[in-house]
Amino acid sequence: MPKLIISYKLKAGVTRETYEQWTRSVDYPSMRGLRRVSSFTNHRVRGLLMGPGAPSVDYVEVFEIADLDGFVTEDMPGAVVQKVMGDFMGFVDDPQFLVVDEVV
Repeated sequence: MPKLIISYKLKAGVTRETYEQWTRSVDYPSMRGLRRVSSFTNHRVRGLLMGPGAPSVDYVEVFEIADLDGFVTEDMPGAVVQKVMGDFMGFVDDPQFLVVDEVV
């Protein structure tokens, strides 16, 4: 099953508390309510395991999507995803949307 991974930083002035409250109250129920989304989790990046410096992103989201083509053609242009994406883009800078497959 393909996965969608989204990595990003918060915009200047957006607090973790505000963003994470929105994630719990709007993002999770909306996106988890889509029938093609098998699972969706959001992960706060808290640091690097090795090496100096800061992580390049603040958050990483992981979606398992049973029907990626249907998600892209039907869910993404739909009202639910468009509303969530509009809100989301107000919180984040330069998100990367990566479609990935497990190496087996």
